[in-house]
Amino acid sequence: MPIDFLNLGRANAPYEAAMREAIDRVLRSGYYIMGEETAAFEREFASYCGVEHCIGVGNGLDALHLILRAYGIGAGDEVIVPANTFIATWLAVSLVGARIVPVEPDDATWNIDPQRIEDAITPRTRAIMPVHLYGMPAEMDAIRDIADRHGLRVIEDAAQAHGAQYRGRRAGGLGDAAGFSFYPGKNLGALGDGGAITTNDDDLAERLRKLRNYGSSIKYQHDAAGINSRLDEMQAAVLRVKLQHLDADNARRAAVAEAYRAALTDTPVELIRVPDGARSVWHLLVVRTPRRDALREHLTQRGIGTQIHYPIPCHRQGAYAGHDWPALPVTERLQAEILSLPMAPYLSADEVALIATEVKAFFA
Repeated sequence: MPIDFLNLGRANAPYEAAMREAIDRVLRSGYYIMGEETAAFEREFASYCGVEHCIGVGNGLDALHLILRAYGIGAGDEVIVPANTFIATWLAVSLVGARIVPVEPDDATWNIDPQRIEDAITPRTRAIMPVHLYGMPAEMDAIRDIADRHGLRVIEDAAQAHGAQYRGRRAGGLGDAAGFSFYPGKNLGALGDGGAITTNDDDLAERLRKLRNYGSSIKYQHDAAGINSRLDEMQAAVLRVKLQHLDADNARRAAVAEAYRAALTDTPVELIRVPDGARSVWHLLVVRTPRRDALREHLTQRGIGTQIHYPIPCHRQGAYAGHDWPALPVTERLQAEILSLPMAPYLSADEVALIATEVKAFFA
């Protein structure tokens, strides 16, 4: 039985009728940008994350970029980021002209290592941008403590962490501001690109609402050199439907992750360590083995889809060639050994058992 790495048609099927109704509602309204659906989603997602403000934007990269801009971070400033992440985290810093300072991950949690952050701080450091990688919250207490002692902003890259919790608080409300992506494959995924920013900072929220809309809060009056990055009404309507089911979907993901963990206990593969107080939403189910490529080929031959997140570290990408990066051995070793197995709320117990059986068969 072939098992796709991710089947979005299958993932969206339970909500298809409600999403069609929501889209029809937008079509009938005749209002497709910055209307009531977006405003309603912003209220609902802010409430879900436990914050005062949500600002819908065009995508996750814009969310991070606009936060940095709204804080006035730019040329001459430094931003600490994880060395192992999707390139959007780094690109956001590049887009404002600031200097990227990569920090290695913890070898067990695979999130940015707080013990290494302090050594990377200089007089030019303005912000720390932790990523809740694969849906696992970063160790935010330690990161906030470092930031508070040095007077730094904490900007969450929560693109993979919709609904994740750290010590009872949800991602999106753990830093000064957070950027989310609603790319279709996310836990809370739209039917196209979309993103949002969450914050409790009233002044920041006001600046962001202008920056996303050509620098304008009054039509044809532009107070800043903004951009066009607005969450559209159809995506907002779809997200409102799916937000109602996010906690249930995340609970099913957690059950799938536990089934994998139990089934793979006696194999050589390593799974991510869940830090104390963290509650992952398992955006991805990532395993680690030095025999990654051979395992992937074995699973492919048996009709089981896999992915590598991400095969080329950011500092090895052509976009960042020519920079004098520090040695990043933990990142490079990790990126050579990780493999993402199928993970979705719709996966059955039989499908997880079959995948685990094939993993065990490979090592046997």
